[in-house]
Amino acid sequence: MKRLHAIVSGRVQEVGFREFVRQEASARGLTGYVRNGDDGGTVEVVAEGDEAALIALLDALSEGPRFARVAHVDFTWSDASGAFARFSVEL
Repeated sequence: MKRLHAIVSGRVQEVGFREFVRQEASARGLTGYVRNGDDGGTVEVVAEGDEAALIALLDALSEGPRFARVAHVDFTWSDASGAFARFSVEL
């Protein structure tokens, strides 16, 4: 099990990006969270699970939902902590 930590930048707030990520992660059986960055132009994603599912999520983050415009995805990998029971949207 692996952990993906990603910061997605661009037009990613107020375009349904967090719900998009929740749906994509949940469909892949991942746990973790997504939340808006304080800067108004980023979204933070922490996801844990199978590496192949995380790679698929990373691909989805690069595309985003219909009205988003992803400029960049900065990410790191680490070992999963098992700290999450499900994937959630944090405010």
